[in-house]
Amino acid sequence: MKKAPLFALIGCAGFVAPRHLQAIRDVGGELVAALDPHDSVGILDQFFPRAAYFREPERFERHLEMLRLDGRGADWVSICSPNFLHDAHCRLALRCGANAICEKPLVLHELHLAALEACQGETGGEVYTVLQLREREGIRGMLEMTVPGGADGVLEYTAPRGSWYDYSWKGDPAKSGGVAANIGIHLFDLLIYAFGEPLGVQVSEWRARTAGGQLWFAGGRSVRWRLSTEMEPPVRRLTCGDMQVDLSRGFEDLHTAVYERTLAGNGWGIGSARPAIRLLERLRRLAECPHVPGVHEAYVGC
Repeated sequence: MKKAPLFALIGCAGFVAPRHLQAIRDVGGELVAALDPHDSVGILDQFFPRAAYFREPERFERHLEMLRLDGRGADWVSICSPNFLHDAHCRLALRCGANAICEKPLVLHELHLAALEACQGETGGEVYTVLQLREREGIRGMLEMTVPGGADGVLEYTAPRGSWYDYSWKGDPAKSGGVAANIGIHLFDLLIYAFGEPLGVQVSEWRARTAGGQLWFAGGRSVRWRLSTEMEPPVRRLTCGDMQVDLSRGFEDLHTAVYERTLAGNGWGIGSARPAIRLLERLRRLAECPHVPGVHEAYVGC
C-alpha cells in the first residue's frame, strides 16, 4: 500500500492555514507536527487532532529531526508564516530533509531566491510556492480574451481590512512587503502568467494601504492597476471595455489543486515565483525615487 505523505505545518494559527490543512487531508497526507507562537490552534482538531504542536521553532525543529533520524521524517513542510520569515522557514524545511510548500510571496527580495537555490543544492530538497490563481481552469485564455493585444485593461482589487491590519505584521512593510506584496503578488503573478513579464512599469500611488500604477506588456497590452485594504466596497475585477473577469469568483479551494500538482512533481518552483518578485522589486525602487513625489513616470524596458 502506498505510504501517506507526511507533512509539518508552520503558521497553523494563521488566516490561510485551514486551506493548507484541507489540502493536506485531500491529498491523503498526514500532519505530524505544527508550529505557531500563537496557541489559538483549535483548527487542528478538525483535521489532524493527533499532530504534535509547538510554540517554539527550536522544539519544532528538534521534533522533526528526531522523526527523521527514526525514519519517520516529514516529506513536506507547509509554510504559512509571515512573509518576512518565508525564506528562513523554507531553509528549516530543507535542512530537516523535507521539501517546502510556501505561501506567497516566497520571498520579499529577489536576492533571497539565490540563497534558497543554494540551500536546495546543498540538501537535495525542493522549494515550491502556492500560485493557486493559476489553477483556475482556462484562466490564461480568459485574461487574454479580456485584454487582447493592443488593448488597455484595468485591474481593481479592494480587500477591506479593519484597524487591526495596521497593528499586525501585515501593516508593517518591512515584514509584509506592503500592500503590493501582501495582496498584489497574487495578481501580478496572474498577469505575468498570461502576458509575460512587463516591459515597462509605472507607480502613481504607494501608501501604507493603497498602491497603484500601470504595467505595459508585449503586444501593445497595458493594465492599469490599483490595490487597497482601505474600508471601501470590495471590488475584485479585471476589465477592458465590456469584457470582465470577476476575481472574487471561481478562485476558492484551489490549494488542493496546488498540492496535487506539487506532489505529482509539477509544482511551481523558485523559477515560477521569480518574475512576480522581480516586478515587486521594480515597483518598490520606482516608488522610492524622490524625483517626483507621489507621481512616478514609467520606466519602459527597465
